[in-house]
Amino acid sequence: MLPDFANPADWLPWAFASLMGFSILVYVVLDGFDLGVGLLFPFADEAEKDRMIGSIGPFWDANETWLVLAVGLLLVAFPTAHGMILTALYVPVFIMLIGLILRGVAFEFRAKAHARHKRLWNCVFFAGSTLTALSQGFMLGLYVMGLQQTWATFLFAALTAAFLAVGYSFIGACWLIHKMEGGLQVKAVKWARDSLWGVILGIGAVSLATPLVSTRIFDRWLQFPDVFWLAPIPVISGLLVLWLWRMVRVMPYENDARSWQPFAVATALFALAYVGLAYSFYPYVVPDRLTIYEAAAAPESLLIILIGACVVVPIIAGYSVLAYVIFRGKATELRYD
Repeated sequence: MLPDFANPADWLPWAFASLMGFSILVYVVLDGFDLGVGLLFPFADEAEKDRMIGSIGPFWDANETWLVLAVGLLLVAFPTAHGMILTALYVPVFIMLIGLILRGVAFEFRAKAHARHKRLWNCVFFAGSTLTALSQGFMLGLYVMGLQQTWATFLFAALTAAFLAVGYSFIGACWLIHKMEGGLQVKAVKWARDSLWGVILGIGAVSLATPLVSTRIFDRWLQFPDVFWLAPIPVISGLLVLWLWRMVRVMPYENDARSWQPFAVATALFALAYVGLAYSFYPYVVPDRLTIYEAAAAPESLLIILIGACVVVPIIAGYSVLAYVIFRGKATELRYD
C-alpha cells in the first residue's frame, strides 16, 4: 500500500523508510564485497593479499559511510524503533563495532608495518572482517525472527550469520574476478564457485523462515492473487543463480572479457533478496510490533531532517561514484610510499 502523498504524516515516514532501506542495500553490496575480500585472506599468499587490499583500498571507507547514514536515519526518523532494535541487538552491534575498528586499524598499519609484523596485521584484518560479517548475519537472523530471544531464534541467527559470511565471501570473490588478473583471478573464480552454495542456502533459509514466523507475511506472499504478482522475484532470483553458476564454471573468459558480469549479477541477486525482505516486513520497522508510522518522529522534525538528507545523501553518493570512476580498472598493490 502506497502512502497518501497529500498528508505529510503519511508520506514522510515512507520516504525516510525508503531512504534508510536504500542505504542498507548499498551498504550490504559495497561493504559486503570488501568484507568478503577480508574473509578470503587465509586462502591467499602474501603477495596476493597485497593486491587484494589494493582492490578495496580506495573504496572501503566510503562503503562504510552508508552504514553510518542508515543508522543515523533510523535514530533521527524512527527514534522509538532505534531504541527497541539497538536494545535487542546490543551485543552483536558491539561485536560489529569491534570488528570494524580492527579492520580499520589493520588496514592502515599493515601497509606501514615492518615485514615481520605484516602477518599479524593480516590476521587482525581477517579477524575484524569475520567478526563484522558474523555479527551482521546474527542481527539479520534475530530481526527476521522478530527480535525474539530464545534458543531456537539464536540457532537460526547463528545459521544466518554463517550464511551471510559465506555470501560476503562470494560477492568479494566476484569483485576480485573483475579487479584481478592472472593466477589470482583464477583463484577468485574458484572461491566464487565454492561459496555460491552459501548464497543459495542463506537466501533459501531466510525466504522459508520469514513466512513461517509471521502469519501476516505468509498471507502477503502466498495468498491469491498476490502469489502471482510476486512470483517474478523468486523466478528471476533462480535464473540469476543459474547464470552465476554457469559463469563461475567457465570463467575467466578469453582476454578477460566480461569480468564485471559476476559482480553485477551478484549485486542484482542481493538486491532482489533485499526487495523481497523489505516487502515482507513493510510497513513494520520492528517486525509485527511497530510500524514506521507509529515509530516516526513528528512530521515537522522529519521535514527539517529531509532537507538535510537531500543535501547529504547526494554528496555521499557522488563521492562513492567518483571513487569508483577514478579507480576503475585492474587493481595493483596498495602502497603509501
